[in-house]
Amino acid sequence: MKKITEESSKHDNLEQLSVKELLIRMNSEDKLVPLAVEKIIPEIEKFVSHASEKMKVGGRLFYLGAGTSGRLGILDASECPPTFGVEHGKVVGLIAGGDTAIRKAVENAEDDFNTGWKDLVTHDITKNDVIVGIAASGTTPYVLGAIEEAKKVGIITGGITCNPGSPLALSAKYPMVPIVGPEFVTGSTRMKSGTAQKLVLNMISTSLMIKLGHVKGNKMVDMQLSNEKLVQRGTRMVAQETKLSDDKAKELLLKLGSVRDAVNYFFKQKGI
Repeated sequence: MKKITEESSKHDNLEQLSVKELLIRMNSEDKLVPLAVEKIIPEIEKFVSHASEKMKVGGRLFYLGAGTSGRLGILDASECPPTFGVEHGKVVGLIAGGDTAIRKAVENAEDDFNTGWKDLVTHDITKNDVIVGIAASGTTPYVLGAIEEAKKVGIITGGITCNPGSPLALSAKYPMVPIVGPEFVTGSTRMKSGTAQKLVLNMISTSLMIKLGHVKGNKMVDMQLSNEKLVQRGTRMVAQETKLSDDKAKELLLKLGSVRDAVNYFFKQKGI
């Protein structure tokens, strides 16, 4: 299989370039990423549409990956509870090697074909759940093994890879394959491939959370009030909806605990 992600960079003699030239050339490559993601919107749409139906009846979203891919999945999953107010465990990120691998590479962890599925089983995975395997190369055994086992029991599978025709692209029911080309530093898939994966993950989780009702208009009405910045943001949202003063809006927000509940309570009290 030809791996585009492993092809030689279009740029050479990097150590001889000035800092400015390095940055300009990296940026020129980065500009290609959103265009590659744009081309696969129909594939992302198919996955999100089917995943949302499962999640509306209690299903969960699982991300699996190794190295950079695994960390990106964990990042996206960890931001869903504070951003959208969903319970921890609604979106789950799993990485080869376990939590230790989030900060430090665990040697050979990604090479075990059976471990990914074993990790899913510990979460009592069901047919209502959906899985996204993330692997820039599309060949990571940890991811492929989980996808194969999930398919056997009828679980919806998606795959994010930057290599068309890779095992992950062929195995996942809903492959999402942004073709970003060779990396600026040959084989360093933390660069363009990682950026493409992050963009696709943003699109998946955000569109799912919107379809699950956690956004009203364009506001994060279920966000957690975990710091003063978010309290201030929530206060502005409540004040805008209710026309209350900032002080009254903040008081109501802190009393009810969320923008949604504060606004609903206000209008209920008004008989609206």
